[in-house]
Amino acid sequence: MNALTRIARLIDNFNQALGMSVAWMAMLMVLVQFAVVVLRYIFGYGSIFMQESILYLHGFVFMLGASYALLHDGHVRVDIFYREASPQTKAKIDIFGVLFFLIPVCTALLIYTLPYVQNSWAQLEGSNETSGIPARFILKTTIPVFCVLMSLQGISIVIHSLNILAGRETAKTGEEHEGI
Repeated sequence: MNALTRIARLIDNFNQALGMSVAWMAMLMVLVQFAVVVLRYIFGYGSIFMQESILYLHGFVFMLGASYALLHDGHVRVDIFYREASPQTKAKIDIFGVLFFLIPVCTALLIYTLPYVQNSWAQLEGSNETSGIPARFILKTTIPVFCVLMSLQGISIVIHSLNILAGRETAKTGEEHEGI
């Protein structure tokens, strides 16, 4: 196994572990939402902090879990050509998509949102509500983290695709993606 393949596997394993961890946030989000409903409609008690925590968890799940979805080919794709294509053609499409769409978009998003996130950190921005979560800056930090994680997973896809084109690796099926 060459160094690039080791790097790709390291990225894959990291995003796999992160995705499995973030999945627990979805369960927590459901439990908090259930508690908010019970507290409001049975006990007449509302909590802005709990309501905002649902929004934070939702943001964390999607922003931090996106690279896991990309790892497992779970993103929506217009696969008119891709579905029936050979593994080599799929590898070429993946390389093109990562190099000309994914990484440039993530780079632009990173460049344009860094000042926004830095400003939030400089102010230690919190909720607009008095009893809200006083850490909006942490939520906003997921934007550049998302960009980095997606770009890294894109690099891993390019490495795997180049290995497929060179005959050093076979394309993964849906079942093989589960056991990385």
